[in-house]
Amino acid sequence: ADNLSDALKKLKITTTDSTADSLEGCLDCLLQALAQNNMETSEKIQKSGVLQVFANLLTPQSSCTAKVANIIAEVARNEFMRNPCVDAGLIPPLVQLLNCKDQEVLLQTGRALGNICYDSHEGRNAVDHAGGAHIVVDHLRSLCSKTDPASEKLLTVFCGMLMNYSNENDTLQSQLINMGVIPTLVKLLGIHCQNAALTEMCLVAFGNLAELESSKEQFAYTNIAEELVKLFKKQIEHDKKEMIFEVLAPLAENDVIKLQLVEAGLVECLLEIVQKTVDSDKEDDIAELKTASDLMVLLLLGDESMQKLFEGGKGSVFQRVLSWIPSNSHQLQLAGALAIANFARNDGNCIHMVDNGIVQKLMDLLDRHVEDGNVTVQHAALSALRNLAIPVVNKAKMLSAGVAEAVLKFLRSEMPPVQFKLLGTLRMLIDAQAEAAEQLGKNVKLVERLVEWCEAKDHAGVMGESNRLLSALIRHSKSKDVIRTIVQSGGIKHLVTMATSEHVIMQNEALVALALIAALELVTAEKDLENAQLVQILHRLLSDDRSAPEIKYNSMVLICALIGSEPLQKEVQSMGFLEVISKLRSHENKTVAQQASLTEQRLAVES
Repeated sequence: ADNLSDALKKLKITTTDSTADSLEGCLDCLLQALAQNNMETSEKIQKSGVLQVFANLLTPQSSCTAKVANIIAEVARNEFMRNPCVDAGLIPPLVQLLNCKDQEVLLQTGRALGNICYDSHEGRNAVDHAGGAHIVVDHLRSLCSKTDPASEKLLTVFCGMLMNYSNENDTLQSQLINMGVIPTLVKLLGIHCQNAALTEMCLVAFGNLAELESSKEQFAYTNIAEELVKLFKKQIEHDKKEMIFEVLAPLAENDVIKLQLVEAGLVECLLEIVQKTVDSDKEDDIAELKTASDLMVLLLLGDESMQKLFEGGKGSVFQRVLSWIPSNSHQLQLAGALAIANFARNDGNCIHMVDNGIVQKLMDLLDRHVEDGNVTVQHAALSALRNLAIPVVNKAKMLSAGVAEAVLKFLRSEMPPVQFKLLGTLRMLIDAQAEAAEQLGKNVKLVERLVEWCEAKDHAGVMGESNRLLSALIRHSKSKDVIRTIVQSGGIKHLVTMATSEHVIMQNEALVALALIAALELVTAEKDLENAQLVQILHRLLSDDRSAPEIKYNSMVLICALIGSEPLQKEVQSMGFLEVISKLRSHENKTVAQQASLTEQRLAVES
């Protein structure tokens, strides 16, 4: 301790022209003390005011420069020392040293700057201000191809420095990307893949940068996919695989890179992991199974990568994914169902899958999750069925396979995501399927649940889908029985409210359903239509210049139907519709103008 105090005193009064030997001795003493107790020694160094002296000792000419930089690197391992290093003015001379040729000086300077930047806003700002990142990126470029141990050590330190400099800082990450660091790092990974420390640094740097959108475009122009897959195949340790996964996941969000990863053989690696880990109950294996199967689903989100793996439904990957659905692992069931939902993104694939029995597999899966089931699996299986039901030719096949009945088992679910997909699936299934729409529309339990969900204010998606399904049951069945069931269950007021939706498509669906109600069962629905103030709403829709042409047209069709009811006709007369409608005779849309003339005649006759 006395030696340390002496050394600090000597350094305090020293100047650059002190004899190199006495200076070396003092610096060695500091390094020794730091090695024994870094924190305590750092506190003493800070209190002594020696940091300011170091700024003058950091000159390329001095033989002590590397030692001084080493001391700064050591003290900056402590969080409380980073700002004092910046305040002592150490950053500009350290950045200047990055221009020197001495490898030891470069190494210690890189360490010092990297440690000062670690989690320090002030440190990063100072390095940015002094232009340090640019010089380090240039070093990486010029050293990139050198594979001697000293160069590799320097490359590792410089990578680490840039990582600390830009970690979780979008502005500085963008700066590095604009300096073109990504192609250099990818090249580094390819050349130095045998060097574990350097490889690890590259991966962490990629992980940092890959979150930014602008980086993905740059990565797409490199052979990153090939390099990562090559590296992945060599890994045995879980932690190393995990590191690569952490880079792959954000990169795989980019469609171009998805395809590159598929072409580089990532899918085969993922399938192999699934096979090895599926029956294991080891924590690491369970984590790997989840990551691999999630990544597989992500790769299928790209249209090109998905179609390449589908291979007309003959692809081995598609077949393997199918085998996940009956698995006993919830994670694989989930990934399998999500993968099917992703494959089911165009009519051709959907038709092929339905013709090849996928529907039964999904229904069997749902069956396993009816009682206290896994919500994410339910949601995924329903998503897949909904997508499969989109092509017209699939609807009747899926209905006769019993999909509607399988889906209705989840009516009791209290989980909004499951409710939402259940409603969407039924709506897709009954599109233009009169018989199915009538059957479902007479199902009192279903209709009552829909009316209940039409009031789910906290879940706009469920509320919207319930309204749309109510309307669809009427529009596709055109059945008096269905209308009576909906009236008795209190559904009319929701269809009237739906006519005021901000979405034109929903407004339209509501108006068409209400017109069918008025045409087929006006007497039954009359009271509810009156209470829901439908006539006032129609007056508002027709008067509003912002209403779409089809809304105006369908509102007039509905008015013509409503005047068959005495109380509703009185309302129409009392609200002065004729004036609003006569203005619409000169509407720029011919269909609207014609309907206005017809409606005006009807109203004139009735008045």
